[in-house]
Amino acid sequence: MDFSGTWKVYSEENLEAFLKVIGAPEMIVKMRKDVKPVVVIEQNGKDFVYTIKTPMFTRVYSFTLGQETEIPSLDGRKVKCTIREENGKLIGEADKFTSVREIRGDEMTEVSKSKGAF
Repeated sequence: MDFSGTWKVYSEENLEAFLKVIGAPEMIVKMRKDVKPVVVIEQNGKDFVYTIKTPMFTRVYSFTLGQETEIPSLDGRKVKCTIREENGKLIGEADKFTSVREIRGDEMTEVSKSKGAF
């Protein structure tokens, strides 16, 4: 599947608990509850450039499917993560969480789960 495009994130399940699990500051947790980001994906085969835009910040990172990479957290720390494509979804896995992103029409959903408990 080609994920290239600009996507509005309209659904983020478990966002607050996910942000707390990865250690985001309380100010970031409160701010992100009210802000739905726009995600721009540029895909070339298994290589991706992923841009997340909100009114407060823009984060850009790149990754190759199936290879470990470091992605920036909301507070600027780096989180090691491996991202794969499965059944038309981008699935990111790290030590503390799994994130599943799916495109539906012109919008994106994200479900995040901690590897411990929510």
